[in-house]
Amino acid sequence: MWEKVAETVEFIQKTVNCTPDYGVILGSGLGGFVNDIEVEYKLAYKDIPNFPISTVEGHEGALLFGSIGNKKVMAMQGRFHYYEGYDMKQVTFPVRVMKQLGINKLVVSNASGGVNPSFKVGDVMLITDHVNMMPEHPLRGSNDVRFGPRFVNMSEPYSKSMNAKVRAIAKENKIDLKEGVYLALQGPTFETLAEYRMVKAVGADCVGMSTVPEVIVAKHMNMDCIGVSIITDMGDEENIEEVNHQEVLEAAKKAEPIVRKLIKEFILTY
Repeated sequence: MWEKVAETVEFIQKTVNCTPDYGVILGSGLGGFVNDIEVEYKLAYKDIPNFPISTVEGHEGALLFGSIGNKKVMAMQGRFHYYEGYDMKQVTFPVRVMKQLGINKLVVSNASGGVNPSFKVGDVMLITDHVNMMPEHPLRGSNDVRFGPRFVNMSEPYSKSMNAKVRAIAKENKIDLKEGVYLALQGPTFETLAEYRMVKAVGADCVGMSTVPEVIVAKHMNMDCIGVSIITDMGDEENIEEVNHQEVLEAAKKAEPIVRKLIKEFILTY
């Protein structure tokens, strides 16, 4: 893994004259954030050594390098999911690359199904913690201490100071920002009634199929993280509404301006 990451980093550094301050992973329906970036370089995943290729609709599949104000950013247009058939080391490979490029702050976004009864479709939730119920752990196997320690402290997966800044931005802009715990399941199926009941019972507020592996690997390398989730459907455990991926993308699209505002202002001012 160390050699693969080094090869990828060398390719990017030779191609891109940019040292990013922030890494941003854009989830389903959130690709419009690229319009807030003054893009200087765009690299298709298929052209980057050792990079997987995103196969999900709504995930374009490119690395963008550019500026938001005076801050340099590297943004992933499309992430990789375990349900696509990749193993967790492939899913989290771009986060390894970000760290070796000098990035210490990671912003992740996603679409999720809400189970908190105070939520509604289109709400934006700041992730305060997570529950990992993925069937494979991204740190399973031998540990390379050059990346990080064998046992990782996960008491603060999402930075309290970064979250405080996002709250302040939401308050200043009169954004109704929800907060809660994100639970990660493998997918790609949407949850059953019983699974929604389980998610709620274990103390989570929403459920999705991404983000947690990326944050675990980021913490392994001592990166600070924030996560924002768009509630694209509601899992009423008594009367589930049918949902499909297109509806998820449409719901994410409607809430996208709010997420863009939060992330842009955060990067500009933190």
